[in-house]
Parts: sequence; structure tokens; C-alpha cells
Amino acid sequence: MVQYLKIVAVAISFLEAVSAQNTSLPIVDLGYQLHRASGFNETGNFYNFSNIRYAAPPVGELRFAPPVAPAVNRSGVDNGDVGRRCPQASPAWSAVATEFLTSVVLGAPFNAAAYVPPGANASSQVPAPGPLETEDCLFLDVFAPKAIFDSANSSSSGAPVLVWIYGGGYTAGDKYENPAGLLAASGNSSFGEVIYVALNYRLGALGWMGGPGYQAEGGTSNLGLYDQRLALEWVQNNIHLFGGDKNRVTVFGESAGGGSIMHQITAYGGEKGPVPFQQAVPQSPGWFPTSSQTELENVYRKFLSLTNSSSLADLRALSSEAIIRANKQQVLYDSKYGLFTYGPVVDGAFVPLQPGQLLAQGRFAKDVNVMVGHNANEGALFTSPSVQTSVDVQELLQSNFGIVSQQSLDYITETLYPEVFDGSQGYTTNFERANTIISESVFTCNTNYLSRGFNNKTYSYLFAVPPAFHGFDIPYTYYEGGALGLPGQGVTNRTVAIALQEFITSFAKTGVPEAEGVKHFNMYGSDARVLELDATDIEEVRDSNAGPRCKWWQLGLYN
Repeated sequence: MVQYLKIVAVAISFLEAVSAQNTSLPIVDLGYQLHRASGFNETGNFYNFSNIRYAAPPVGELRFAPPVAPAVNRSGVDNGDVGRRCPQASPAWSAVATEFLTSVVLGAPFNAAAYVPPGANASSQVPAPGPLETEDCLFLDVFAPKAIFDSANSSSSGAPVLVWIYGGGYTAGDKYENPAGLLAASGNSSFGEVIYVALNYRLGALGWMGGPGYQAEGGTSNLGLYDQRLALEWVQNNIHLFGGDKNRVTVFGESAGGGSIMHQITAYGGEKGPVPFQQAVPQSPGWFPTSSQTELENVYRKFLSLTNSSSLADLRALSSEAIIRANKQQVLYDSKYGLFTYGPVVDGAFVPLQPGQLLAQGRFAKDVNVMVGHNANEGALFTSPSVQTSVDVQELLQSNFGIVSQQSLDYITETLYPEVFDGSQGYTTNFERANTIISESVFTCNTNYLSRGFNNKTYSYLFAVPPAFHGFDIPYTYYEGGALGLPGQGVTNRTVAIALQEFITSFAKTGVPEAEGVKHFNMYGSDARVLELDATDIEEVRDSNAGPRCKWWQLGLYN
């Protein structure tokens, strides 16, 4: 909640500052509208074109439908002074997870037995929408260095483009990150050499509803992926107006953002031509890989019940207030520990199979250049601290993979992750065992699928700065050069932050990740090499995901 209030305060103060600026800022003609830059950063020497509409409002008949291009509105100049966040929610367990991980970092006691799952119908405590939340949220930002912008439409070739797709469990998140550090890393403190774009996409029930009943009534699954695809097509059509090159676009994103990128790479099983980007940097790509149609249908039916609706037509006729409240209620109280209720699903269209299976079958966009990363401790955030025994591990698997066969369950617990706690398996307790299962099945194996799918011709890194929890690499990606903090409070190692930023931006510029003064970044290769970014060193190690565990998860035998 503190972080959310911080984001809102930053956004509001920014918008207030924008309104005070003069109207001499440049205007870009997008064809369907005129859009003026929202501000100019004199330190970094770049323009911010904020809150550019890339799709029509997804309301009414467009609610639960694919996004469409915005209507033409050239009656005035849009200043981008209205901030937007898509309706969102966080599960109740996330507060417990934060408290637990904080106790781990500080070495403080934590009473795991005191955790009580929230009641699924505890509807009296549903938080109100934030001041920027609105269904009409399909907007993006463009940050363009002045020299690059000034050269737009000239005879010179355009600049490379970085497009950020945020994470947040597919139920939360927004485009409000500060790219000043990345822009500086792409050139120097006063002259960036890349254009930065960040986009919003629909979340929770509004972006990821699925199930056979929902689809039979005309609902489209994986709407968040369609939103992202339309935004990426917007970049292809318009980025030259800002000085960018549509043929040098690199998408990057963490967690749900990285998972979304994997789904974009494998979209339609690779059968609909080139994707609207040339390079990708998925960071900790993750989603819960279930394909249970029964479970999806139950989620849809519960949403209908929460809104006193009987059909998709009823949902489309509801007020935004009713839809937003039901989404918050369902994600908050129905999400099992470590899960979010919503996320990408196999729909027979955009997602014909799980991405790991599509990569194994060669059904993906093969002309994408990939750099991928994961963290050393991805699973701790999503593993209940109450998991202490072997029985707890079994119950966790049965809860998370509700239709897993007994044969598969036995193979997971007896062969892949046996009760061996001497450290040889990568864990010494049942909690660490469950942590490892979640880490590999949901996050880290995805990086291995990508590398093997691209014939080991990827660049792969391991973020291992302690405690290396999921998401702890984001402050490093967006490091602005400020003071170092404690674990959990931001960047603790400036060398790693600068190296990571230089890897990302040099990859966007040349297709090869390089950073001054650190070890050479080799390709993954047949010997599964990853570059470990640790607090004490940056060194090449063998990928722990290159083994039988990930090969089994890739088969999809958990469904």
C-alpha cells in the first residue's frame, strides 16, 4: 500500500508540474490525434510524451473484447495530462508474503502457524479504486532524447527502441517507471541513444478472463496479450515520428511482463507471420501454467455470481464501479497463496498450447534475438511459510495443480524433488523444497525453454545479489544513480545495477549485451552458460535449469 501511494503521489505531482509548463513543447501528429510532449527533462535531455491513447476505451461492447484502434479526434491537442492505471487488485496473501520475506532479510522471527487464509466471501473489506484507476486505461508513454526526436523524419536512420511491459501477477501494475537511468546508460548522463516506451494493458478479470462458457458467449481470453500486441503495432506504425526505428524494437519486462513476452514470441504457434519486435529481454518470465478448463469455468461463474449476472452480456452492461469491485474482491479473497486467480490461459487461438510446449515443437517466432534473465530465489515470495512438512508439500501441489494425476504427483515428489535434505537437490528443508518446485515450474524453467528453443543462441543471466527474491532486480533495471539501500529497499550494489542497465541498452542497440569493466557475456551455448550477477562478482556459471526437472515440466504433464 505504501508503494501504491508513492506511485500515486509521484504521478499526481508530475501531472501538476506538467500543467504549469508552457505550451512550447513539441507536438506530434499521430494522424488520429495531435499529442504534445508532457515535459522535458533538462538533466537527461529527453522529452516525455505521456498518456498517448493507443486503443479505443475498452468499455460497453468492447469490454471483454479485443482492443480496437482509437477513433479520430483532431479537435484539439492532447497534453497527456490525465494519468491512467488499469483496474487492479492484489491477493490478500501478498501482505503476509511481504512480512515473511522482510523477516527473512532481517533475521527476525515469523510465526508461520499464525497465517490464516482469508475467507473467499469476505467482501466487506474491498479497497476502493485508486485515483488513477479506470477501465479507459489503454495508453502508453514515449520518452525520446531530444537529439533523437529532433532528427525524426530526417534522412538519418532511426534510433533503437526499448518497450517495457510491466509485471504484477497479471492483476496489478502500470507503466509508471522512471527510465532516466536506462536512457543515461544507453549513452551518457545528458544524451540517451534509445527511445523508451511503456504501455498499460488490461489486468485481472478484465484482461485475463477465460473458460469454455465465457468463450462460448463471445468473450475473448488473454485480452492483456491482445492489448500488448496492439500497442506494439502502434510502435511499428508511429515510432518514426519520435525518431525511432520500427525495425530495431526490443521488448523487455519482468515477471508477468516477461511471461507476456514469451506468450508474444509463441503467439498463434508462430503461424501469423513476424511479431512486431525484433529482440526480447524477458526477466523472470512467469505465469502459473494451468490448462484446466474446469478451473477457468469456475472462476468465470464466480465472477458472474459476484456481480449478480447471468451472462457476458450482463457483465458488459454493468457499471465500471461494479466490475472493478468484483475484480478486486475475487483477486483479493479467492486467490490461493502464491496465485492470482487470473493470468494467461490456453485458448486455442493466441495461446494454442503452453509456451514451453510450443517452443519444444518449434512453433514460435524464430527471428527474434533473445536475452533472458532470472533471479536466484524466485519462489520464496509465492511459497506459504506454513509449508513445513512433506504432507504440506503434497497438499501444495494438489492445491496449485488441481487436476494433476497421482502418477505425476508421485514423480514430482519422489523423483524430481525427493525428500533429500543434504543440499544435493538444492534445498535442505520442506519449505525450500516447495520454494524450488514453484521457482522452477513457474519461473526459471521458462528461461531454459527459451534458450533451448532458440538452439542455445541466447544470452542468459542470473541475478544473484542477496536475497535475490523475485522482483528485486527491478530497482537495478531502473537504477537512477542514487544512494544504496538495504536489501528489500532498492539497489545494494551499484556495479551490478550499471552492468545490468548497460547489458539491456547495448543489447537494444547492437544485439549483443556488453558492459564496461565486467566479464564478457557469452551466449548460452550447448554447455548452458549463464552470467551470474552477484554482490561480490560477475562470473559465468552453468545454468541450474539445464537438467531433467525443466525437461519434465516442459512436457506439461501436470495437467
